[in-house]
Amino acid sequence: MLRRVLRPLAVAMLLLQAAPPVLAQEVLDTDPNTLAPSKDPKRTANGLAQTPPMGWNSWNKFGCNVNEEVIRETADAIASNGMKAAGYEYIVIDDCWHGTRDANGFITEDRTRFPRGLTALGNYIHAKGLKFGIYSDAGTKTCGGRPGSQGHEYQDALQYARWGVDYLKYDWCSTGVRNAEEAYATMADALRATGRPILFSLCEWGNSRPWLWGEKIGNMWRTTGDITDKWEGKHGYSWGVASIVDLNEPLWPFAGPGHWNDPDMLEVGNGGLTEAEYRAHFSLWAMMAAPLIAGNNVADMTQATRDILLNREVIAVDQDPLGVQGHRVTRVGKQEVWVKPMADGGRVLLLWNRGDKPTRIVADWAMLGLPASVKMRGRNVWSHRDLGQLSSSYQAEVAPHDVIMIVLGGESSI
Repeated sequence: MLRRVLRPLAVAMLLLQAAPPVLAQEVLDTDPNTLAPSKDPKRTANGLAQTPPMGWNSWNKFGCNVNEEVIRETADAIASNGMKAAGYEYIVIDDCWHGTRDANGFITEDRTRFPRGLTALGNYIHAKGLKFGIYSDAGTKTCGGRPGSQGHEYQDALQYARWGVDYLKYDWCSTGVRNAEEAYATMADALRATGRPILFSLCEWGNSRPWLWGEKIGNMWRTTGDITDKWEGKHGYSWGVASIVDLNEPLWPFAGPGHWNDPDMLEVGNGGLTEAEYRAHFSLWAMMAAPLIAGNNVADMTQATRDILLNREVIAVDQDPLGVQGHRVTRVGKQEVWVKPMADGGRVLLLWNRGDKPTRIVADWAMLGLPASVKMRGRNVWSHRDLGQLSSSYQAEVAPHDVIMIVLGGESSI
């Protein structure tokens, strides 16, 4: 299988090197022996993630300090604290769970960190009514220096299926000159071959523009470098929340049911931002139809963090079955207006104040694609307050680094 995938790609690379760009593209478009994996007409999507995935990942809070106790405590908390009921279902162990490969090349778990093994841990998670996720890498090593999956894709996929895995996050460290589309297609095929439905999260950081080729390969793809628990700016290889929004927002046409832009996991509750900034963070992820993967210590949350992560009205915006990613419709200085169409014909309006002082933001119906003559029922999903019938525009004063989020529906003519 791997040879069948790699040989056409090798031929295509030689053609690209030997021919002018236009001729090379013509060859790729017409010769079935040089088709990239995403162009293969026989390839179909796996049918998973019809709404953005929701769950929890160990990395943002625990990094490499992950073990069986942490995962079991997290499963207990999510099952009992309202998160499961709100839609959070995947519990994903990120990097550093790996042991060595056995004599046959199969990956094993680190039995010091996971003494009862990952089969038992997966069973524990499933018994809570939750799903089990795991992490690997398309290179020879993971970002944490553990064994990667390159050259072992089918073995690793089979091992994950044996363990009861439901979700794979697949990173991009130690990949050398490997082609990203080939790498992710190979693992996608390996997962499919197990017969187990496993959601596939592509963590390639957007370097090879996976939104152009990933729709039938994975269910979500990272569009940026890693998130960090800061408001904005680039910090090493990581980006602050507001900066990640700017990188992810323009890609809104590429998202939809089964294939989502992923601006990385949530930092809500990790302590680096204010409550207003975390509220904006969560709201913007919901507007962008992003996967909602919590990254905090859910076994020990403040009430403010609970109120954000468990706001079902905001979650409903993210999980709307139409699957359209919301986007910015106007920006004036530090003032922004966003809109997200909904399956019931309504709209979600977001007013975002990126500045350091309170400001009044006005959104008129034209920005939302509505005629001025239409009345819409409004509801503020953070104050949980009905606003009655609104017509032609809406305006409000927005606190610094905060948002106001209004669901508009039930339109009628004035």
